[in-house]
Amino acid sequence: MTDYWQIFLLSFVPLFVVIDAIGNLPFVIALTQDSDPVERRRIVKVSMFTAVMVGLIFLFLGRFILEAMDISVGAFAIAGGIVLLVLAIRFMTLGHMVEVIKEEMIAVVPIGTPLVVGPATITTLLLLSIQFPLYMVLISFLLNIALTWAIFLSSHWFIRYMGRGGLRAVSRVFSLLLAAIAVNMMIRGLEIIGVISTPPA
Repeated sequence: MTDYWQIFLLSFVPLFVVIDAIGNLPFVIALTQDSDPVERRRIVKVSMFTAVMVGLIFLFLGRFILEAMDISVGAFAIAGGIVLLVLAIRFMTLGHMVEVIKEEMIAVVPIGTPLVVGPATITTLLLLSIQFPLYMVLISFLLNIALTWAIFLSSHWFIRYMGRGGLRAVSRVFSLLLAAIAVNMMIRGLEIIGVISTPPA
């Protein structure tokens, strides 16, 4: 039983860190600031469904897909970073990432992927599936998604206390942070494929 819980923690904690539901909550709030409560719940539902599908596909078929398409994890990280960077720049210049009427698109990109299940999560899933039993990694992943779902649904509490004006101001700041995350993701991808190297601290 001790080994069971140890394996569970060793697979759950890394996924909790890379999914970073709490850290991503401000981005979800910013992306859904113009949506009513019903639309917001729908966006969260679609985004979680997207995250689960992407995660399961890469958990079971990830290495085969990347090898079959001759795509490295580094290249995948760079692509994900570019997508996030474009969306962040669009938000800073236009005030929104995609048209408000396309809430399904917001749910799929960027919330479902690459914010919740992006290159970091996919890489972690691939590594964990090599180290631990597949069923344990699957349980840890699904529990993390359920926890993320609950955290995202709590966004209305933040909206109630901060107000629309406060959220718009904060969302501008977080759009800049999102751009920084995107750049860091691309740098990490370049490191993985060996284009650049980070000097030791």
